[in-house]
Amino acid sequence: MSRRKSRRPWVVLAIALVGSVAATLAPSRAPAAVAATPDLTITADTRYVVDPAKARIHVTAALTVVNHLKDTKTRQFYFDRAYLAVQPGTTRFRIKSATGDPSVSVAQKKKDHTLLRIDFGKRLNAGRTRTMTLTFDIVDKGGSPTRDVRIGSSLVSFAAWAFASSSTPGGTVTVVWPAGFNIEVDANELGEPKKDSSGTITYTTGRLAKPLDFFAYFLADRPNAYTETLLPVEVGGRTLDIALRSWPDDPAWAKQVGGVLAKGLPVLSDSIGLPWLDPGQLVVAEAISRSTGGYSGRYDPEVGRIEVAYYANPRVVLHEAAHAWFDGRLLAERWANEGFASFYGDQAAAALKFKVARPSLTSKQAANRVPLNGWGPAPGTDVAVDEYGYVASAEVARAIAERAGPAGLASVWQAARNGVAAYQPPGLGESNGAAGSGSDVGAVESGAAPPDWRGLLDLLEDRTGRTYGDIWRTWVIRPEEASLLDERLAARRLYDDVVRRAGEWQLPPVIRQAMRAWQFEQATALLTAADHLLDDRAAVEAAAETAQLELPRAMRAAFEGQASFAAAAAEADAELQTIAAYRAAAAVKPAAPDIVLEVGLWGATPDADLAQAAAAFSSGDLRASVEASARAQVAWAGAAELGRNRLMTILGATIASLIAVGFIVGRFRSMRRRLARRAEARAYARSVRTLATREAVRSRAMAHPIDQDPRPRGRR
Repeated sequence: MSRRKSRRPWVVLAIALVGSVAATLAPSRAPAAVAATPDLTITADTRYVVDPAKARIHVTAALTVVNHLKDTKTRQFYFDRAYLAVQPGTTRFRIKSATGDPSVSVAQKKKDHTLLRIDFGKRLNAGRTRTMTLTFDIVDKGGSPTRDVRIGSSLVSFAAWAFASSSTPGGTVTVVWPAGFNIEVDANELGEPKKDSSGTITYTTGRLAKPLDFFAYFLADRPNAYTETLLPVEVGGRTLDIALRSWPDDPAWAKQVGGVLAKGLPVLSDSIGLPWLDPGQLVVAEAISRSTGGYSGRYDPEVGRIEVAYYANPRVVLHEAAHAWFDGRLLAERWANEGFASFYGDQAAAALKFKVARPSLTSKQAANRVPLNGWGPAPGTDVAVDEYGYVASAEVARAIAERAGPAGLASVWQAARNGVAAYQPPGLGESNGAAGSGSDVGAVESGAAPPDWRGLLDLLEDRTGRTYGDIWRTWVIRPEEASLLDERLAARRLYDDVVRRAGEWQLPPVIRQAMRAWQFEQATALLTAADHLLDDRAAVEAAAETAQLELPRAMRAAFEGQASFAAAAAEADAELQTIAAYRAAAAVKPAAPDIVLEVGLWGATPDADLAQAAAAFSSGDLRASVEASARAQVAWAGAAELGRNRLMTILGATIASLIAVGFIVGRFRSMRRRLARRAEARAYARSVRTLATREAVRSRAMAHPIDQDPRPRGRR
């Protein structure tokens, strides 16, 4: 948050006057002193000239001193000195006047003011007015970065006062700035600044009605080339080069902030449980509150740059360093990022023994309470609400951390970093993407956006096993969102019951998506449907166990992967019908088949068909299983009748065959007799022809004896 500006101390009335009143005209009486009264008034036209080159603010106060008293016949009244309170830490006091020889000295130095004694050098008689010019310098004496007065080439901060006597109107204040400064002023009665052709900027008041109430605090910076220092720091096993960019006239800032970061970043990484997430170089630049959005620091994840106010303490530095993790990429909402940046920053500060105060919620801040999920982005328009938001978010983060424990929180941040939302399939961790029991649809569901207040609550409860609804009701949610937490509680109970009942089966993604989106009415309807399907699964499992069948994977795949449960329900019905067909076939299988059954089963393979039905069922081919069961059932059921018919057919065929064989044998024998007679007749005929031939040959030989020659003759 922005640095608190010191106000003008109420204990200083800005001017104290002590006068001497002249003695009576009788010379024997010594002059008597009287206390300062409005009878002597002072007003001042004060001019502040900012001179960064000489590290000073030169102040010129044109004093107008008026003695309002009137002499009497017996007494003369005059003042010869006055006391004036100016800013602390001022120096080089000078005073001059056209009348007399005035002098100025320091009467008293306090923490919040310096009291000057102004001797007029010549009495200021009653009814007279005198002008004097007081000059002095406001200088930067160094010291704490939070000091009110800083005067350098890069940064100027100081308070401007007006000077006057009590209850005296009048006077003006003018503040002159050299060119190039960006000026922020907290003041009343200052007019709009004017810039001349050289770039000089001038602020001027009108005539002041109450000069002692005037106060202006100026804070201005001028763009300068940074002085850069490289600081290597080992964070989570990685060497991170930090570029420290400080103003040229403020080397102490780089030394202080660098020392805090060198020690703090490793502690933050270990506590959060995440390595350094940004792959680029980290730049830490000195800034004023304006350039950090009105607060003591800011982290810009787009460019990897932390801006830390010049006056920031170690707690602020560690808080901003923690924003390197809690920067909107890990968590979505402002309260969560601010709260856990504060928690881990405070934790690191304590571990490193930095003496910094941790703010606690005050009753005044609590009066500006808003639901943290309604706390808008920075910078907010309502400063009081922002003050509440910062302190309250830190309170919430501490309460969450106390309940979750370091390991639980680290698990939440790891899941958020990897985009892993709540309601993951059971049994799955971030490192393994495999589902239990060989499921092909169960994998870590990643890609989630940074969790908002709902997603963070889900992740916390899933990862730590604790409940945080009471914290959310007290700090985080709007009153009208309380019913959402009630619906969520009921839905989560139903979800847990169905998940336990599902066992190795995973609920379909649509249920987890509805739970993550806090669509509890839809989620409840889907969970109820899933519960009914698990009834169907139980029926299928019981039937399959009775039939000694191995269940197929189709119903599980339909249950786990479908956006509706129609396919899974249809699969359950089909599997029950298939099991019934199998059991019907197995029921008619004969225990000890006789000859009739064996004959009836010639050419059939019902045992093989039943085995095929079991195998087809296990593989998910229900149609093939039903067909194989039907073949087996038909074969066994019709075997007896078919066997009897076959035996009768065989017997009839045998008798017919015997008759046919007898007829054939008789016919064969008759044929043989006929053939034998025919053969005899042919043999007889041949013998007759042979005898006739021989006789004819003999007759020719006897007629021609000369030609008788037994050798064959041929042509020559």
